[in-house]
Amino acid sequence: MIDQLFYSALCAPGYTKEALTLLAHRRTRVILEHKETRPRKQVKRSLLSGIATQDLDQGLEPLEQWQSVTKRIPSPQEEADLIFAQKAVKHLKSNAIALVKDSQLIGMGCGQPSRIDALNQAIEKAQRYGFTLKGAVMASDAFFPFSDCVTRAAEVGVHAILQPGGSRRDEESVRAADDMEIAMVMTGVRHFKH
Repeated sequence: MIDQLFYSALCAPGYTKEALTLLAHRRTRVILEHKETRPRKQVKRSLLSGIATQDLDQGLEPLEQWQSVTKRIPSPQEEADLIFAQKAVKHLKSNAIALVKDSQLIGMGCGQPSRIDALNQAIEKAQRYGFTLKGAVMASDAFFPFSDCVTRAAEVGVHAILQPGGSRRDEESVRAADDMEIAMVMTGVRHFKH
């Protein structure tokens, strides 16, 4: 049945001789065999003067580990969106922000020199594609060093924020969220990817 359709590449854990004979008759088709690999424990990145090594980020903090730090707690829909936003932001690169609404990633910012730049990038991306941010949630891969991200998120309609916490200025961000009636939860674990 596969041979009746056009496939330029196939990947499987293995093939019988008969299957290989049938599949290989198309000369342009690439046939790959997937080998089992050992899971990596660390990730290495080259730098100008060396190598940065960090542990592979394999987990997500369960809802039971989250700590609501504001007067308003996330609604069930906001919690569901925050779970999805947490999964999305964990795979983005340094100073990452994910904006999610109705279980859909609507904006992301990453690789910026500051968290506010990443947030502005995410907002611009969402707006450019016509997404409304009113009622969206935001996840950050690391703590907010200032309350500027909370203020900017409120300006565009974000209702709930997930972040690891751990900044000396966490209280400023929590106070700003309370002032703007934004729910904020802290996970205690950052997902900062260099």
